[in-house]
Amino acid sequence: MALTSAAYTLGSATPTQIVSPSVMPQWATVHNMTKSSNEYVYVGGPTVGTANAIHIDPGETVQYRLAPLDSLWAVSDPDGLEVGVLVVKQD
Repeated sequence: MALTSAAYTLGSATPTQIVSPSVMPQWATVHNMTKSSNEYVYVGGPTVGTANAIHIDPGETVQYRLAPLDSLWAVSDPDGLEVGVLVVKQD
């Protein structure tokens, strides 16, 4: 099992890939690192945006199971929020 962690500063217009695809299943733990109210991280596919995706509230942590070859992308509102990501890849 491989474990990686990273922090990303997100933009509001251009999606950032926060979990790369893998040939094996992955568990991704994603944390909106802001503590201010009304500052959201939106997650989804490569076309994720604030109008077409689910959001992660400030200070919230969410876990996703990704199938092989799936990836996870994110944007933020407002611009410049940080997201922390912990990924466990199954061998």
